[in-house]
Amino acid sequence: MIRLAVVIWLAFGSAAFAETMRLAVTTSFHNSGLSDVLLPAIKEDIDLEVQLLVVGTGQALRLGRAGDVDAILVHSKAVEDAFVAEGFAPYRREIMYNDFVLIGPETDPAQLKQAMSASDALTRIASAKASFVSRGDESGTHKKELALWDVAALDVEAFDPWYKAVGAGMGASLNTASAMGAYILADRASWLNFGNKTGLALLYSGDPVLFNQYAYLSVNPAKHPHVNADAAQRLEAWLVSQKAADLIDSYTINGEQLFTFNAMD
Repeated sequence: MIRLAVVIWLAFGSAAFAETMRLAVTTSFHNSGLSDVLLPAIKEDIDLEVQLLVVGTGQALRLGRAGDVDAILVHSKAVEDAFVAEGFAPYRREIMYNDFVLIGPETDPAQLKQAMSASDALTRIASAKASFVSRGDESGTHKKELALWDVAALDVEAFDPWYKAVGAGMGASLNTASAMGAYILADRASWLNFGNKTGLALLYSGDPVLFNQYAYLSVNPAKHPHVNADAAQRLEAWLVSQKAADLIDSYTINGEQLFTFNAMD
């Protein structure tokens, strides 16, 4: 009887444990809430347990370079291209996009609502020396913010104390901006899913330069033979499927779509 119980436990217990893989994702992706929709569907469809490591893009790439994850999902094309060029991933696969937006106090002391471009919006903030919260964490959002200041011909290093680099994820940085009544660059999905909006508003969006592409990169087993390359490939195949497209495109908050699927076969 005891032997039978052990056999039954092994038969049913082993079936209960799906294959696992480790995926580094950005805090902005996780804060959007989309992972709560996708992960159960992945488990049901391909019996794969995806363990998320929620970090900024810079840290996600470092984890990939070290072979500490099997794949990454990030949003900073220049550094993704470098990751591929260095041989740490065979290629990058675009999955979905949204956009960056400028959030700030409802009183809008820098008058961003009147801005004609993203550069104009940032110039208004700098001219007003209005409080601005930067993630300061080498994330994709941080890299995009720095690039935008550069396009506006503004030197972050020369900014007065009104510019605060907090070294935190998207949610924590938005909370800091809320507490300070400060401006901040955020991805639209994180903003829509952010619960502490008191005193803050979306003040500027729409410039094509604010486009925000997310891409999937599996870690190259030629660099790190121990990675679960088969699972990473199975996940990629699912992420570019019609099922994933339907879930991504239908994910909304208050009737507003957070991401648009654009993976190509």
